[in-house]
Formats: sequence, C-alpha cells, structure tokens
Amino acid sequence: MHELIIEAIARGGYWGIALLMLIENVFPPIPSEVIMGIGGVLVARGHMEFWPLLIAGTIGSTAGNYVWYWIGDRWGYRRLEPLVARHGRWLTLEWEDIEAATRFFQRHGQWVVLVLRFSPVLRTMISLPAGLSHMKAWRFLLFTFVGTGIWNVLLILGGTWLGRYLEKSQDLMAWVVLGSLGLALLAYLWRVFTWKPRAERQP
Repeated sequence: MHELIIEAIARGGYWGIALLMLIENVFPPIPSEVIMGIGGVLVARGHMEFWPLLIAGTIGSTAGNYVWYWIGDRWGYRRLEPLVARHGRWLTLEWEDIEAATRFFQRHGQWVVLVLRFSPVLRTMISLPAGLSHMKAWRFLLFTFVGTGIWNVLLILGGTWLGRYLEKSQDLMAWVVLGSLGLALLAYLWRVFTWKPRAERQP
C-alpha cells in the first residue's frame, strides 16, 4: 500500500506535488510534512531532483496560502463571517478564532507571515488575517514563498534521509508512510467530531 502511495506521487511528478501542496493549504486532507517527506524519499531513490521538487512544492504551497489571503482581502469581514459560521465545523474554527488571529497579526506585524510558516497549525490560518488586514500582496507572496521554501527544504532533507536510512527496511518504511497518513486523517476527524462552537464550550 505504501508503495502505491509513493508511486502515485512519483507518477504525478512535480506538477502533482505542486497541486497537492496547493490543496493541502486550502483544505488539508494530507499534511505537507507527508507530501514533501515522500518527495524526499523519491529524491533518495533517484526518481525526483531536489531543486525542482523544492520549487514545485513551494509554488504550490504559496498558491494555496494565497487563496485564503485573497478571500480575506476581497471578501472582508462582512461576507466572510457567514461562511465561517456555516462551515465552522469542517474548518474546525469559528469567527472568534479569526478575530483573535487578526489581532495577533496586527499586534506583531506582517513578519509573522514569514515566521509562522514553521508552525504546523498557524501557517495557513495566518493567511486569512493578512488578507483581512489588506497586507500588500507582493509582500505576502514574498514572505510566504521564503518561509515555505525554508520549511520545505527541511522536509525534503528529512524525507531523503529517511529514504536512505530505511532503504533496506521496506516494512518499516510502510509503517512510517501509512502511519503518517493515518494519524493525519484521524487528527482531522477527531477535530471535526469533537469541535463545538464557543457558546457550547462555555459553562
């Protein structure tokens, strides 16, 4: 099964990596750690090259983050609030979370867009407050591209190391790949089914 997953990503090539990274940042079915990590395994196996993989993954991730920036910038508070209220469970957030993130962005400045690219939870969420605050698009794209690029370098190197280290331990590689995917899916489902609006959580 794990070989099918790796082979599917290999067949998709760099365009497939870019598309997966875009989708992951709009609606995270598979975390970027798994996508770029498997890309690193393919680098170790000689099926992909480091630089094209890095560029493809970083462009895809930047494009996915830009979707949320664009929504915040173009829709604004008035049009966005009903959407969050309606689909908050699937997004596992509510409007108060958006307002808190916006205050955090405004308090700490636009550099948080760069710094939070290293945060598994906040790296995508911060794109929306950046758009709501009408951060300059070129600056948002630059900060996102640089921060995401650095993070992707670490993920690719980690996947490459893992691919070489486990080259003779295919059974262990299977557990690593399938375990990562399973944990990501379970974590998301747990968040969806245990999520409650703030009004229900407060006594």
